[in-house]
Amino acid sequence: MSETGTDLAAVLQAIEAAEGAVRELFPPTPLELSPVLSQQLGCEVLLKCEHLAPTGSFKIRGALNKIRLLTEEQRRRGVVTASTGNHGQGVALAAARAGVAATVYASTEASPAKLAAIRARGAELVLLEADSLAVELEARRVAEVSGRVYISPYNDLDVIAGQGTIGLELSRQAEDLDAVFVGTGGGGLVSGIGAALRMLSPRTRVAACWPRNSAALLRAMEAGEVVDYEELPTLSDATAGAVEPRAVTIPLARQVVDDTFEVEEADIARALRDLAASDHWIVEGSAALALAGLAVNRERFQGRRVAVILCGRNIALERFLGAIERGVGV
Repeated sequence: MSETGTDLAAVLQAIEAAEGAVRELFPPTPLELSPVLSQQLGCEVLLKCEHLAPTGSFKIRGALNKIRLLTEEQRRRGVVTASTGNHGQGVALAAARAGVAATVYASTEASPAKLAAIRARGAELVLLEADSLAVELEARRVAEVSGRVYISPYNDLDVIAGQGTIGLELSRQAEDLDAVFVGTGGGGLVSGIGAALRMLSPRTRVAACWPRNSAALLRAMEAGEVVDYEELPTLSDATAGAVEPRAVTIPLARQVVDDTFEVEEADIARALRDLAASDHWIVEGSAALALAGLAVNRERFQGRRVAVILCGRNIALERFLGAIERGVGV
């Protein structure tokens, strides 16, 4: 992929092909109006409930599509991935359904609850005392040496196509959508949604939201390449971490993202609390991140119809309660 741009028609075709794999496991996730948040924020707020997907996260979509595309030989050898939690659960479930052995590499700093869920779904879990990028690079190295397919959480067009099925659903569920807010880490989710909407609903603005404490992809998008960037802890742990050099999401996100927002930890925690109060959903920090991105930029979207991607629900109860009680993310 080059800076001249990606063939979005080809990406959309891949997304449409991926939809069959997703539909085999679950129907389109709901897009629900939030009357309370709409009144509070001065715009029509629609919540895309990806937290209701199997494994509690959108990540199952990309995993299902990637596993679907493996050859018989690749299935026999098994797959390797790296994850902070949600992607690992998705790969574990998709692989188990297909009878494929899966090994998930993760940092010892990852959420214990998410790690336990990966084990419970039957994947082999390998923990490393390293940051998320180092874990990704080691998992990719092991896959190459062992002859197994490596499934990146974001740096894989097949995975991106799976995540892009959310964009297909949005285009059918809300034809007159003005904007969609997406919590963003490595960029697989926002790239997939953005590619679908650029082709099917070009009037819809795609707003990528990062924690100010962890915005590695944003810095790479600004520079056109991965740059050194100090990561700090964030409540949005599912979006945390650096980006692989030459990641496909850098040029793709630059092509399909209209607005980029950085959000403070206190705003993420406030969004967690507001969503629990208004719609009675307990979600993780990466989902609240998208709502926080809208909330702190509400003046720009007054009177508009906007969707917020609630991308996951896998948060430890103690962390959720601590965040909403203290009003801070970490």
